[in-house]
Amino acid sequence: MPRSPDFDPAPSAPGPVPPDVQRDRWNTLLAGGGPVLADGAMGTMLFGAGLQFGDPPEMWNLALPQSSIVRQIHRGYLQAGARIILTNTFGGNGMRLSLHSNERHVGEVNRMAAVLARAEVEAAGTGALVAGDIGPSGAIMAPIGTLEYDEAVDIFAEQAGALIAGGVDLIWIETMSALEEIHAAIDGVRRVAPRVPLITTMTFDTRGRTMMGIKPEQAVEALVEWGADAIGGNCGNGPDELIPVVEKMRAVAPGVVLVGKSNAGMPELVDMQAVYKAEPAMMAEYALHLRDAGATIIGACCGSTPAHLAAMAEALGTR
Repeated sequence: MPRSPDFDPAPSAPGPVPPDVQRDRWNTLLAGGGPVLADGAMGTMLFGAGLQFGDPPEMWNLALPQSSIVRQIHRGYLQAGARIILTNTFGGNGMRLSLHSNERHVGEVNRMAAVLARAEVEAAGTGALVAGDIGPSGAIMAPIGTLEYDEAVDIFAEQAGALIAGGVDLIWIETMSALEEIHAAIDGVRRVAPRVPLITTMTFDTRGRTMMGIKPEQAVEALVEWGADAIGGNCGNGPDELIPVVEKMRAVAPGVVLVGKSNAGMPELVDMQAVYKAEPAMMAEYALHLRDAGATIIGACCGSTPAHLAAMAEALGTR
């Protein structure tokens, strides 16, 4: 049924989803056995809507008309066929928000992001799930850097707690390069939500390894041990990079739910902006290759739009 043009731009918080319901929704999503389409880029769409370079996109969750734009982006991906949408909280932890003196807003930023996504999922009526998006802390873990493990756990627990309070169905930890940091993120999530479904993805953009030298085989073995429900790769240098990552993970962990969420091609700098040149047809072909490599959850990352997702959904037969 078409949406009313006067939809509520500031929905009220529905509250946390009970753990049993979270698990039931996750199991139902996977029960079909076929590919599950996740959404595409949030940041790319926000820049297209007026976000300025250097500004924290997470703060758009808290004000009009920006929060309505966030909802419109979610709506576009749901209409394209996404069954998992990620909240606008990639940099929503206290350390990242402190770069703009917004660390006191961690709770409200993440809760409202979950509320905005939930409102669109409920309006769409497709049974899609809301994933609370957790990105890197913004610091380098000790002993190479200065961020101690326990401090990192606290940072991620604060963000995860707010996402859970806002009503997400699952948590998606993404774009990690160090096993120590993704372990801290998992521990932070489990501190506040021991049973929430958990997707974990790392970025293998350095000759098949993460920036910190982690191979796909190492990553999947560690993340299985730490209790992730789905494991894979995201972002990076384009679709061709991610397909062998999934193949290598499948070879050592054939029973794991695997994830691929690639950028829309290799980014190029044009007029001081990153431009991604993979057309929807290319991303549709990538989706098929990723499915054949063993991925169950397939989406797109930087540079993608609802048009890319719609082409992927058509190719995969998930519309």
